[in-house]
Amino acid sequence: MNQQLHLSNKTNSGKELPIFVKWLEFLKWFLPTLEKFPKKFRFTLSTRMENLSLELVELLIEAKYSKEKGVFLRKANLNLEKIRILMRISHELKIMPTKSYHFASKQINEVGTMLGGWMKSHIRS
Repeated sequence: MNQQLHLSNKTNSGKELPIFVKWLEFLKWFLPTLEKFPKKFRFTLSTRMENLSLELVELLIEAKYSKEKGVFLRKANLNLEKIRILMRISHELKIMPTKSYHFASKQINEVGTMLGGWMKSHIRS
């Protein structure tokens, strides 16, 4: 799983969605970090966070191309919150080092802010 993600999500104007770029950059760090979890947690906490993280990519893509953006944005926001909680549990159980937890929390909060902005702009339009 140590492969680099070379995914692109360009809009019609040729620009990538900033939230998509930010999340993919985070995943390049996050997925290999999850692989380092102890074996007894790799198939529970690690796998769950990995699945939620990858599902978030799918939800961002679906939101971009759907007329019903709000549905997908709310699900993406819910996934992000689930990842936050599972990360906190991992940190409290001393599975995720404090430095990694702080880095991941900062990145997730930035994505959450971007997602919140997208959700607000969708409500206004």
